[in-house]
Amino acid sequence: MNITFRQMRLFLALADTGSVSGAARALHVTQPTASMQLREVTEAVGLPLYEVIGRRVHLTDAGRDLAATARAIVDAWENFGQRVNAMHGLTRGRLRVAVVSTAKYFVPRLLGGFCTQYPDIEIALEVLNRDGVVQRLRENLDDLYVMSMPPADLDLEDHVFLSNPLVLVAWQGHRLAKRRRIALADLGDERFVLRERGSGTRLATDRFFAAQGFEAPTRLELGSNEAIKEAVAGRLGLAVLSRHALRDSELETDLCVLPVQGMPIPSQWHVVHPRAKQLSPIAQVFRAHLLGAAGQAPAQTGRGSVPLQSPP
Repeated sequence: MNITFRQMRLFLALADTGSVSGAARALHVTQPTASMQLREVTEAVGLPLYEVIGRRVHLTDAGRDLAATARAIVDAWENFGQRVNAMHGLTRGRLRVAVVSTAKYFVPRLLGGFCTQYPDIEIALEVLNRDGVVQRLRENLDDLYVMSMPPADLDLEDHVFLSNPLVLVAWQGHRLAKRRRIALADLGDERFVLRERGSGTRLATDRFFAAQGFEAPTRLELGSNEAIKEAVAGRLGLAVLSRHALRDSELETDLCVLPVQGMPIPSQWHVVHPRAKQLSPIAQVFRAHLLGAAGQAPAQTGRGSVPLQSPP
């Protein structure tokens, strides 16, 4: 079987973008050239690798297997390049991070500090709901993943790096806003606007309510913290949100945090990756950056890894 490294990268781009034109743009070639190269890959394998349905590429079983193999080869090659750069005292390369949507309120700032120290590193940041991040984690598409509720069925290297308190939020003029102490039983007549099922916030909220024997009458389920805050400000109900999702200006104008017994609900932010994955030097340093920014001990690098050197 004779497939070039560039053809592997092209097929990987096809799998990632879902179209021949997208793969062509990713590798800076014309679409006819991309189509010809992909036909050569299919002929070399001797099996159908993909089919086009409704202008969207769908990989076959053989295609998915090839994409996974190509990704492992490309990742290994990029890791080697990073190690060589580190030996030369250089800090170049690409870092891929996927985070759940609530983490967008603080991860960009942490990335900003990292990029200031390592300005030549290219960052690819994916912001998705929890299901989307977990799917990328299962497919090993990124270097690191940030979430509050890692899946229990995967063998992960897991580091807790930041507290994620979940608080109960109401509009500022709510009847309970001036109370200093509120029992969950006092909320039996309230309506709730909650995150979608499967989100980390919803999983932690449901677990807390179940432990307290409380059933939250739900008016709305929304997949966006911003939409939930607007709904609460519009007096549609109460909400459980990460404190990280609340700006001080919002708490001064539209919203307030209710002092409910047993809350904030304790939760933590985790940075994870598959345990079998060999982290690149850049990913190791960024993980240590996250842990250091949160006041934790720096993560240990893997055996045989080369730590990046700070720029002069």
